[in-house]
Amino acid sequence: MFNSKLKTLSLGVFLAFAVGCSEQTEQQVMVQQAVKIEQADSCHLCGMTISNFPGPKGESYTANQGNINKFCSTRDLFGFILQPENKRQVREVYVHDMSKTPWGQPNDEHFIDAKLAWFVIGSSKTGAMGQTLGSFSAKSDAETFVQEFGGQLYKFDDITLADL
Repeated sequence: MFNSKLKTLSLGVFLAFAVGCSEQTEQQVMVQQAVKIEQADSCHLCGMTISNFPGPKGESYTANQGNINKFCSTRDLFGFILQPENKRQVREVYVHDMSKTPWGQPNDEHFIDAKLAWFVIGSSKTGAMGQTLGSFSAKSDAETFVQEFGGQLYKFDDITLADL
């Protein structure tokens, strides 16, 4: 009898722990999403006011930090996340999908997972700090952009500090 109560109690504690952990994970996942860039937000790398400039913007979360880092351009985003001390810490990274939003004022409704995006480096389009990386969810949209504005096509994992 005592043994069966102990098993029941152990099972209850295990289930409570498992449910608690899964809820925490769901909450963490919900928090780790792209957020709206507010009018007064400044770039995590250079300190400039993000909304004052055209072109795609970026956001990132790191493993040891719960708040989001916002960037005035995709170039500054990559300049930060590719630094050796940051590279392994980066978890989620978001960029604007420039096939769905105007270059002059990107809409925050169109953030995409940067790790799945296609990037154009070296186009004639500029952002906050001059040249920036065009970001697209579809390869065909990135290719069309290259035909019109020049540049070369890259995937997230292929971009290095030297490319910037």
